[in-house]
Amino acid sequence: MLSKDIGIDLGTANVLIHVKGRGVVLDEPSVVTLESDTKKVLAVGEQARRMVGRTPGNITTIRPLRDGVIADFAITEMMLKYFIDRVGGRTWYAKPRILICAPTNITSVEQKSIREAAERSGAKDVFMEEEPKAAAIGAGMDIYQPSGNMVVDIGGGTTDVAVLSMGDVVTASSIKVAGDKFDDAILRYIKQKYKLLIGERTAEDIKVTIGTVRPGGKQAEMDIRGRDMASGLPLTLTITSGEVKEALWDPVSSIVAAAKSVLERTPPELSADIIDRGVVLTGGGALLNGLDELLAEELHVPVWVAEDPMHCVVKGTGIMLDHLDKNIKKKF
Repeated sequence: MLSKDIGIDLGTANVLIHVKGRGVVLDEPSVVTLESDTKKVLAVGEQARRMVGRTPGNITTIRPLRDGVIADFAITEMMLKYFIDRVGGRTWYAKPRILICAPTNITSVEQKSIREAAERSGAKDVFMEEEPKAAAIGAGMDIYQPSGNMVVDIGGGTTDVAVLSMGDVVTASSIKVAGDKFDDAILRYIKQKYKLLIGERTAEDIKVTIGTVRPGGKQAEMDIRGRDMASGLPLTLTITSGEVKEALWDPVSSIVAAAKSVLERTPPELSADIIDRGVVLTGGGALLNGLDELLAEELHVPVWVAEDPMHCVVKGTGIMLDHLDKNIKKKF
């Protein structure tokens, strides 16, 4: 077969690509920088992310995906074309087959827009799968047995919670609360408490460096810089992990509630399996300090963070690519 098989984790925060036979070949931010007037693309991925909040008025930095779905179709298509060409996915003599992952509760219109973006970026065939299913497979769970497996996949735009058995989703929930909402919560908290304006990148740095959600968890401090709302001048101040925990409480509570809701709707036999097997956390949000312990306390089941949680979905697509014709039912 001349055409390549490609798996794509089209995330709100990052795009990851797996090429069959080569493994994960790309992990770049879902960001595009372009000229406002001409719409000429100046940078894509990490190069564009470094420009966020630092561009003049005639240059715009766009994140074309929001809350797990396409917010700007044309820019998403350009970004996908760029990434697929970069990994050598398209050639003059063959188009790739693409397996792309999406949240569990997206609408048929949103499914269609993802499919069309992939087709117009050069795909021969487009297959779609649910993100938590790919995440569970990528985390090493055997979801094809008649037993319950629960995964909580916390990405940039959405958190997907699912119980899987015999290769399919039994109960699931997808909420638009994830890494981006964590950043927004930190940004708002600092604005309200200190009257200090900070950027998205600073909020993300705070989350990664000193963020925690567990009482008595990480104890750290960090100096941050921003603009004082009163004077309009630059200002530096120090914030603590305890303050970040306070800022993150609302979005984290929404994720806990979604996980509880899925467990409550799970058949009793599968619930018993989950007590034995535990819940696996995947996605970048799984790395938030203390989240696994908090969920274990709230759900009364063991919770563990997958090895390399940020790559679980794309690794799962890679495994699915090996059985593309047999296992993928949803070709939209």
